[in-house]
Formats: sequence, C-alpha cells, structure tokens
Amino acid sequence: MAMTDPFQGKELWFAVGSQDLYGEDTLRQVAVQAADIAQTLNDSGRIPVRLVLKPTLKDSDSIRNFMVDASSDPACIGIVAWMHTFSPAKMWIRGLEQLRKPLLQLNTQHHVEIPWETIDMDFMNLNQSAHGDREFGYILTRLGIPRKIVVGHYTDPEVAERIGTWARACAGWDAANSMKVCRWGDNMRDVAVTEGDKTEAERVFGVSVNTWPVNELVAHVEAVKDDQVKDLIEDYKRSYDVAPELLDSRYDSLVVAAREEAGMRNMLQEVGATAAVDNFQDLGALHQLPGVGAQRLMADGYGFSAEGDWKTSVLVRIGNVMGYGLKGGCSLMEDYSYNFVPGQEEIMGAHMLEVSPTLLTEGRPRLEIHPLSIGDREDPVRLVFTATPCKDAVVVSLSDVRERFRLVMNVVDVVEPSGSLSKLPVARAIWKPRPSLKVSAECWLRAGAAHHTCMTTTVGREAWEDFARMAGVELASIDEDTTAERFGKDLELSEMVHRLDNRQ
Repeated sequence: MAMTDPFQGKELWFAVGSQDLYGEDTLRQVAVQAADIAQTLNDSGRIPVRLVLKPTLKDSDSIRNFMVDASSDPACIGIVAWMHTFSPAKMWIRGLEQLRKPLLQLNTQHHVEIPWETIDMDFMNLNQSAHGDREFGYILTRLGIPRKIVVGHYTDPEVAERIGTWARACAGWDAANSMKVCRWGDNMRDVAVTEGDKTEAERVFGVSVNTWPVNELVAHVEAVKDDQVKDLIEDYKRSYDVAPELLDSRYDSLVVAAREEAGMRNMLQEVGATAAVDNFQDLGALHQLPGVGAQRLMADGYGFSAEGDWKTSVLVRIGNVMGYGLKGGCSLMEDYSYNFVPGQEEIMGAHMLEVSPTLLTEGRPRLEIHPLSIGDREDPVRLVFTATPCKDAVVVSLSDVRERFRLVMNVVDVVEPSGSLSKLPVARAIWKPRPSLKVSAECWLRAGAAHHTCMTTTVGREAWEDFARMAGVELASIDEDTTAERFGKDLELSEMVHRLDNRQ
C-alpha cells in the first residue's frame, strides 16, 4: 500500500503587496509581473505544491481578509509574500495578527539587471521590491512573526529549491496538525526520555496522542481475513528475498507476521491514525512482537516507534511527509554501538526489529526469522538489510525538557560498514556524525537528546529548521561547524530565550 500523496490538493498562496499610490497602470504591471514569477516558480519542478497567485493586496482590509481566508482554508499550507512596490507595513498589521499559517518572505524582483542606461523614475517607482521587502521585514520582526526568508532572483534554481524545501516543511506541519497517534499500551517501564506531555504536544504541534488497549489490536488481528494475509505474503515474495524456511518449516510464523501487519493497518485506518507506537513489555495476546509489519508501515508513510515513544513516531510521520517523492527514506533509529577505531569513528544504529526498508535504496531486503531475547513471545519475522550510503542525512530527536519541547538534529553521512555484520539479524545503518563522533556525542548528551531518533535520508537540515520555526520549538543543530564549547554556550542562550518566549 503506497503512501497517499500528502501534497495532493495542497497549495501555497502568493501574497503580492502594493498600494494605490502609483495608479492603475502600475498595478496592472504589478499583476503581470507577479503572474510571471508565479508561473516560473511553478514550472521549475522544484516546488511540490502549486503556488497560487492571489489578487494584489493594496489596503488593510484586503490584507486582513486574505490572511483570514488563508488561515481557514485547509488547502493552503503556507503563504509566500512579496512586496512588489512599496507596500506600507502598517496596513499589514491587522492581517498579520490573524495569520495562522507558515510564512515565507520572498525578497526578489522582476528584473535581473539594473537597466543602467535607461532607468528613470517610472522604472524606480514600479520596481522597488528591495525597498518594499525591507519595510515588510521590519513589521514582521516587530510583531515577532517567524518566517523563512529567501533572497534572490526568481529564475535562480536555488530560490525555487529553497521554496520547495520550505513547502515540504509546510506539508509536515500540516500533517502534524491533523495527526492522530495510536498507542498500543503504555511506555516501557522506568524509561525517562520516552515520556512526554501529550496535552502540550497537541497545543504545540497539533498532534493528538491517545492509547488503545493492546488486546483491541489483538481483536483486529484475529478478525483479519485469510485473503488479506495471502495477499500480504505474495507481496513479501515479490518485494523481498524471503528466507526459505519462512516458505517451508516456519511458514506458520510468516502467516502470524502478515496477520499482525494486516491487523495493525486495519485498526489504524479505522481510528484514522497516521502514526503508531507499541511496547515489547505490553503485547497482550499478540504472538510476535511486530517486526516486518512495523517496518512496512513506515515504508508506507506512517509514523512508528517502539517502547511507547510516541514523540519519535510523530517525527517519523513528519519526516515521511516532508520527504515524499524523493529518493531515500525515513525511519525510527537508535544509536546502538560506537566504532572508536582512530580515523574510522562511526555509529551503528538499529532497533530490535523496526527500521524502515526505505533506507535501502539499492538492492532488496531479506525477510528472515530469528529469536528475540526480549518480549517473551514467538520468534518475530523481520526485514534485514544495511542502509544505503548517502551524504547529508540527519538524525532528529524530540525531548520533553519540562517547560517545552526540544528538537536536536545531527547532520550525518551514512557509510558502508567495515565488516559483514552477517551475524546481526536486524536492519541497521552505519553513519559518521558531523563534525566527529566525540563532539557529536558530547553535544547530544549535553542537550538531553533522546536515544530514539528519526533518520531521514530524503530531506536534510533545512527542512527540519523550517519545521522547527513553524512549530516555534527549540532546535539544537550539530554539524560540521559545531564545537562542544560553542554548542554549550548556544544551548544556554537558547534555553533562556525559549523560557522567556510567550509562545511557549
């Protein structure tokens, strides 16, 4: 079952600011040039949703109505604002106070080069975006409105690329605000970081997190029809290299795994959830800890996490939405072991069973069955593979740090393992964290970041930075320029800012 296109039916609204001062001829030229910009950006192929040009905004009432309409229209996931001529910022105040959608300030102009030999006052009066955008920037800053700023000519591919990345973050934010997380059971006992304030999560992210008894899932598993199980098994055979014993002596275990996957899917569809989490300490009457089913749910765009960690399942769903249609994947991940060999410092990440096969972009996963020493259930079926190497991936965690949430992100490079890992019967990824293992780990620990993460190899740091800005949550980034000393100082400053921030 493929993930439903999260961009279908969604739009960015293009708000173009001007005023009546320069007359109707100028306003007609504004409309023509704005239409050209919108068309060029839409034709770039870099923005996953359509940029919809709206009538030029010239006064306070039309701006307020525009913002109210955008904020209430479910199709609109963000606003791109550009001041073509000088658009006095006071007339934007009432509208901006009504804005409830993400905002991007586009600092561009229609012409590329100043017409050195022909420029006159008529040209100046029409083409003063550099002037108008600074007036607009002032009022946004004064009102404390978070936004992304993109500077450059609209024909520059980088401009469209950055708008497209922001649009993906808008889709992630839109998905968060309609997300339901289904928790099968509670958190793993005595674990701290998987806990969190579910009420505050709904206030900040719009995410609704609720619990269903595990045996309600069991009832859905038991109600699965044999035809659905057979269809899933045929899909396994088409998609993966299936261990021979699963088609012979251990076939009954394969049937159990498929039946559990079908039951999870059926229940999630019934309750309208796009993310889920289970707990190996609370499996009720399930015969196996869900392995391949959990992996395939993530591959189909669901959020998923383990041990009751609903916060990471939220991140995985958001990462899946933001990266839709791009090469790579998104998955639950967990740091398991370090390689401290000088010059080869790396991290091996995995989980008991639940790593998404979307991290494998070359080759086929192998479907296998092995014992599991925890969970006290039958041997679970799982997909085994090593994530495909790639540059500029990220691992992101979400922690509840008492009065607020904190996102921590590390830019990493996924690499080939130095050995076969032939005796490790789980899916895994090996990565080199930036700037180094020692600095990355020290900063991660200092930030109180979680041991469960969301790994994305589709969208990188910019999309998550955009998302954090939309959510108004703290983001601590670890990258090639990070030093432990500066990170610690930045963390102290960030902590003070976010404790004083009225939005939190």
